Amino acid sequence: MATPMPDVPPEMRLYTVPDVMKMTGLSRSLIYRELRAGRLRSVRRGRSRRIPGTAVAEYIATLVQEAEAA
Repeated sequence: MATPMPDVPPEMRLYTVPDVMKMTGLSRSLIYRELRAGRLRSVRRGRSRRIPGTAVAEYIATLVQEAEAA
């Protein structure tokens, strides 16, 4: 997981796909599927893909809402 930065709030951090895998317990292929579908946002800088902390929180909130609606 990314090195902790005490002065940077989690929602302002950028995470790698492996970081998000550890945080959510989801597989690499599912993370990339959700990125392609636009359900999980990311930013690209060259060949590097990073997922903002806010995007992870929004994605989890969406999953919870879908589970409650079912």
